[in-house]
Amino acid sequence: MNRPAPVEISYENMRFLITHNPTNATLNKFTEELKKYGVTTLVRVCDAPYDKAPVEKEGIHVLMVG
Repeated sequence: MNRPAPVEISYENMRFLITHNPTNATLNKFTEELKKYGVTTLVRVCDAPYDKAPVEKEGIHVLMVG
């Protein structure tokens, strides 16, 4: 499945990276993409079909909204 490229938005001193929702099968590539952009906190805003532990193992804090 083709996924759209991440979109980075900056506002004042904040940066947001809008991405697709990964699966366990695509999680390694997804995590590498987050690290490439310097992501330190991931906010999940939809049901997450993936395990957050590998993301947190890479030093990225994971928050769930809702």
